Amino acid sequence: MQFDHVAQQVPDVAAALAWWQRMVPAAKVLYADETWGLLEAGGARLAFVTADEHPDHLAFKVSTAELERLAAEHGAQIATHRDRSRSFYLQAPGHHGVEVIAYADVLAEEAE
Repeated sequence: MQFDHVAQQVPDVAAALAWWQRMVPAAKVLYADETWGLLEAGGARLAFVTADEHPDHLAFKVSTAELERLAAEHGAQIATHRDRSRSFYLQAPGHHGVEVIAYADVLAEEAE
């Protein structure tokens, strides 16, 4: 398991990405659409999400096998996303969201 990103709900994903690009000049947008964007800035990955799509959360990356094992252990439903990543959410103490995610490139690496 490896830390992957922090996600914050924002009213305007494009405005949040633009603000962070001004704030951290070397920031690089990795993905963006109307409902979420992912930015790499200062060695961290920050996701900006809309309230109707995703909760605020910390995300941890795992292999596909580990994703399936952890989902079964926690009785969680795995969702497949537009970018072919798969994940599930859990509630940590204090009502903080945690996402456990496996990316499509992890699927390709496991197949080799």
